[in-house]
Amino acid sequence: MVMPRDGLFAGLAALAALALLGGVATTAALPHRRTAALASAVLANDNRTPAGTLRDGVLTLRLEVREGEWHPDRDSDPGLVLRAFAEQGKPPAIPGPLIRVPEGTEIRATLHNALPDSTIYVHNFATRGLADTTTLQLEPGATREVRFVAGAPGTYFYWGSTRPGPITAQAVNDAELVGAFLIDAAGTPRPPRDRVLVLTEWNREKRPGGVVLREDLTRFTINGKTWPNTERLTYSVGDTVRFAVINVSDNPHPMHLHGFYYRVESRGDGSRDTRYDPAAPPHLVVTERLATGRTFTLAWVPERAGYWLFHCHNNFHVLRSRPLDGSPLVPEYQLHTKNHALELMGGLVMGIEVRPSGPAAAPEPIARRKLRLIAQVDSAGGGSETEPTYRYVLEEAARTSAGAPALPGPLILLKRGEPVSITVVNRLPEPTAVHWHGIELDSYMDGVAGFSGHPGRIAPVIAPRDSFEARFTPPRSGTFIYHPHADEVRQQQAGLSGALLVVDDPAAFDPEHDRVLLIATPRRDAEEKISVLLNGSATPAPLELRRGEPYRFRVINIHTNRPSLLLQLVRDSTPVSWRAVAKDGMDLPAERATPQPAAQVVSNGETFDFEFIPREPGELRVTITGALPGGARGVLVTLPIRVR
Repeated sequence: MVMPRDGLFAGLAALAALALLGGVATTAALPHRRTAALASAVLANDNRTPAGTLRDGVLTLRLEVREGEWHPDRDSDPGLVLRAFAEQGKPPAIPGPLIRVPEGTEIRATLHNALPDSTIYVHNFATRGLADTTTLQLEPGATREVRFVAGAPGTYFYWGSTRPGPITAQAVNDAELVGAFLIDAAGTPRPPRDRVLVLTEWNREKRPGGVVLREDLTRFTINGKTWPNTERLTYSVGDTVRFAVINVSDNPHPMHLHGFYYRVESRGDGSRDTRYDPAAPPHLVVTERLATGRTFTLAWVPERAGYWLFHCHNNFHVLRSRPLDGSPLVPEYQLHTKNHALELMGGLVMGIEVRPSGPAAAPEPIARRKLRLIAQVDSAGGGSETEPTYRYVLEEAARTSAGAPALPGPLILLKRGEPVSITVVNRLPEPTAVHWHGIELDSYMDGVAGFSGHPGRIAPVIAPRDSFEARFTPPRSGTFIYHPHADEVRQQQAGLSGALLVVDDPAAFDPEHDRVLLIATPRRDAEEKISVLLNGSATPAPLELRRGEPYRFRVINIHTNRPSLLLQLVRDSTPVSWRAVAKDGMDLPAERATPQPAAQVVSNGETFDFEFIPREPGELRVTITGALPGGARGVLVTLPIRVR
């Protein structure tokens, strides 16, 4: 089992008992009833120990499919009985046993189906780097032997199901029947601090056999556990950290790292893996969208000590989990919690401690530009306790943004290299916190209440009628975001989010030619299903542009639950051309800052900057396409553009 670390993380584990409020550990309410024959416990696999025996270039591996009882939350909480892979003679594990071998290894695998009444279809036990069409069918009680050469280096996975079809067609209790499969380049030692993170999803909406089940007990897990029960990772300033991330869930996941950029080193689809040239300019991001059945590897070097999060930025995938026995959760806005990170988050979250490697950094300068960001009720917007209407107001000296539209929040314009103090004032009837998304700053200022900070100094939640001063010096110009990191879904949907731009010279900032396109969630649930807001409106006013003049479009997706939006700039129905210039606030290298069709998939927490020069007069449109009720895709919002 994965055990928490010492220090703060040990304290976090002790407090994790509060995370599933209302939970009662019972067996009778398990979604899939346990029998005496299914007594084995399923272990959470941290993917640190490869399975099998590797000798003289041959991996001998004996795997079987069994059923067992899995506890994705605390071990004492209600569990699920489902199917999982196991090494012969060992307990089943979620994710399945790690297959990790050097390039050129011959794999000799014995696969056994220990299920008494289900055929198993096993996928990806074949040479990697080729288009995969291999499916092994194992009848109940059957055993098969396969031999193959591992194949091309990369990050892959294997999986099984009790019915044929793609991984998205797995039956509900097959959802964790997956495992990581890594092939290391020949002659390259395994990096000492690399980790393998497998993202999975158990979801009753799969409705096996046509039986309609409750839809509110979803479990998103990393290496078999939900936050706050996921493993805590510990590094030191200056370490090179590598993650191989594998998404075998039913949903895309935009994976966001707080406080730092990370380098995307490869991307794969389970059959092939593309590794970027290490000598080329790096692909640097703070958020990377990972589609279903896809993989990527990343590397980063922490430069500042503190506690940091690596998590999915689809807010619904990091909500606290309802107990699996069906016990209700108290609504977040009715709780008087002080530890948002532990008590009000769940799902796809990893906690990371970075320890100092030398003396503490010198104090930041005292002279700062001073701003006040006020979170308050938007009395003009109606609202209710379950669907409130909130807004941000920005103040600096005698100037205020109170007269500006409530949605989105006011634009915060900062100067690169200039120290700033932003005092967040809470005039809401509930606690809040603000995360400065993409900004490189001290952990204590990062905005995750109950987690951000350092040993002995943890950032508090901002209580009603209280405030918190965030101090930082933005080191680069770019497009960033500010948004709540407390009751995120409800408070963001209420209206709390905005663009944060860092520029070299605020006096030279030209809002006529520098345009923010911020995608957010409508305030009402009924509207959220059929539309999105673009700069606060479902029907934005036309934009006027002039032929031959350069414009910068800063695209931001801060929606709570739309990880696959397609934004296009079209004439008639054909995308025009624009030039990509930045991703997540980081300028693109010259070889990637090239003209391209004006079509971009934008996931939650991502920002993209494009340069557009209209070449002829006429009518254009920005369209944003996404899912509609019933599974179809359609246009969710349109921004008309007139070029003169």
